[in-house]
Amino acid sequence: MTRPLENLVAQARFDSPVGPLAAAATAQGIAWLAFDGAAPPAPAVPLDPAQRWLARLADELAQYWRDGRHRFALPLDLQGTDFQRAVWQALAEIPPGATRSYAEIAARVGRPQAVRAVGAANRANPVAIVVPCHRVIGRDGTLTGYAGGLARKAALLRHEAGQGERPT
Repeated sequence: MTRPLENLVAQARFDSPVGPLAAAATAQGIAWLAFDGAAPPAPAVPLDPAQRWLARLADELAQYWRDGRHRFALPLDLQGTDFQRAVWQALAEIPPGATRSYAEIAARVGRPQAVRAVGAANRANPVAIVVPCHRVIGRDGTLTGYAGGLARKAALLRHEAGQGERPT
């Protein structure tokens, strides 16, 4: 189970080609990004430098929507267990337009038998799109669960593959 997010000090909402997004940041970086404009998991009050991180997130998301091949480089404050953070780091290393299986991620974090735990860490990813959990697929190449829905996952993958289609 993921710890509750702590120290959230700024929040923002964004429109995107895949629907509304909501984000929250700490003074250290982006801590939460979710689909459908969901409310952040804890109250936040405006405080710089967290506002700066949200402005940077907006800029980097705009670049991502323009080309789909963008790698995010903004500071993150990912709050989770050591295992979850290791999985999220492995996800962040998947190049745009590429995919990996849950088994490949499990091997990458040194726990090849922990495929289901990788799935659970993937579901707990607090920063969708930025930490690209949508790039993780089944071993047989099928799309599997995604918090934003499989249609959104497929749209993000097509967008990153440069198939000329903007996510809807």
